[in-house]
Amino acid sequence: MNDETEITLEEKKAAILIKLRGYRKLSTKKKEYKNAFGFSVKTPEGKSIIYCIPSSGTVGVQYINQLAKIMEEEKLEKAIVVTSGRYTQAAKKKARKKGIELIPRIFPIFDIFDHELVPKHEILSSEEREQLLNRYRVDPYQLPRIRTSDPVVKAVGAKTGDIVRIIRDSHTAGKYVAYRYVVEG
Repeated sequence: MNDETEITLEEKKAAILIKLRGYRKLSTKKKEYKNAFGFSVKTPEGKSIIYCIPSSGTVGVQYINQLAKIMEEEKLEKAIVVTSGRYTQAAKKKARKKGIELIPRIFPIFDIFDHELVPKHEILSSEEREQLLNRYRVDPYQLPRIRTSDPVVKAVGAKTGDIVRIIRDSHTAGKYVAYRYVVEG
């Protein structure tokens, strides 16, 4: 299906995702699964698979079922799907149930943090989260919001309910820190 020398758009997106999230690639050999292929990666949560579907068409529930079966066989908790196509509503719903993250087709094939106007974003740990909320005496929903569909949120892997720290350079303050609560969208 794929030449060893030919790199698909999905592979480029997967490589950027691995770099941005700090994952470690475990298998460099592509595992072929019908019309798709996957890479094993080491994440903070454990071992996962990044499943690339080289298609500009629609990705339906059959791919999600196929990936769920692979996750079950390899005893994986998490998986990520990268494609240039669109996802059906049924596929989105099934992926949410199975803990599969769907990377949108608009995900960039370059490191967005290399741009001078994109500040550093990081997800707060549970301890940092509690300290922040206690310090400012607020509930998470009272913080400014950022949507899960934001490319930077996708890049760092934040989920609904997480709090993201944004660190900007400032001419007057040196560094300016802002916090955003991640909401569905």
